[in-house]
Amino acid sequence: MFQFFLYRLALLVPTFVGVSIVSFSFIRLLPGDPIMLLAGERGMSDERYAELQAVYGFDRPLLVQYFDYVFDILQGDFGTSIVTKRPVLQEFFTLFPATLELSLCAIILAVSIGVPAGVLAAVKRGSWFDQSIMSVALIGYSMPIFWWGLLLIIFFSGYLQLTPVSGRISLLYFFPQVTGFMLIDSLLSGQEGAFRSAASHLILPAVVLATIPLAVIARQTRSAMLEVLGEDYVRTARSKGLAPRRVIGLHALRNALIPVVTTIGLQVGVLLAGAILTETIFSWPGIGKWMVDSVFKRDYEVVQGGLLLIASIIMLVNLLVDVLYGLINPRIRR
Repeated sequence: MFQFFLYRLALLVPTFVGVSIVSFSFIRLLPGDPIMLLAGERGMSDERYAELQAVYGFDRPLLVQYFDYVFDILQGDFGTSIVTKRPVLQEFFTLFPATLELSLCAIILAVSIGVPAGVLAAVKRGSWFDQSIMSVALIGYSMPIFWWGLLLIIFFSGYLQLTPVSGRISLLYFFPQVTGFMLIDSLLSGQEGAFRSAASHLILPAVVLATIPLAVIARQTRSAMLEVLGEDYVRTARSKGLAPRRVIGLHALRNALIPVVTTIGLQVGVLLAGAILTETIFSWPGIGKWMVDSVFKRDYEVVQGGLLLIASIIMLVNLLVDVLYGLINPRIRR
């Protein structure tokens, strides 16, 4: 198992190098000059412009800039924001708990609904329930996040006035953030109504972000279950008179978990990518909104450092999924 883990870990090295090249090149391919954006409408003299170019290293060849960037990354230095003058790593971990809280709620919602729905659709194959679940899943997968989010805001926040429009908590509440997770910090604060406010602000963004992963998980679970339910060992278990719940839960679902776990792991990347749109729509102060604002400001250090950090998280999640493969099915280790 340890050799299997080391092999998967070694595969991350070329991926990391490729991501570093993409993150470095992406922002530089966009039109715009970060130095001129700093100057604003006032402008600046040619001497001051050349001085700032030298300060930020933009006057050096791109290849030299890239190797300097990689050398700093290996030392744990992801740069300093051109706009805020704060370390990128500090800003990332300040905002990441908000994105992680939203993503965790979304994936829990997607798994808790998607897996049972997929299992029931497979068991009741061809029934009205199966067709309804797959139709809803197809609609959910095809629906653009920005349109779906605005639709929910108009209906639940505007028409019914049940949920807030944006933010993480009402401005009426103020308390120190110990963990960065608003649900936990609101409970620790002891302020009456703080947890309810935090939860109500989380509902719509979590539903919007969970829609596509839920649809994918439900469809993948159904496909995996249909394949397993036709195997000989499942028919043998049924012929022995085992309870249907035992046959489905112990024999069928466990063997269908490999593709389902793969899908859930891949949805982490979808969640982080979808969080950019979701956080922008709901003004959620996470890394998605932070990255969008940094692209518009041409903040090179934030964009390339943020992309690399997000990609590293996705790679670690995929590594965890690979390890889970070996635990679920030991034959994969060989």
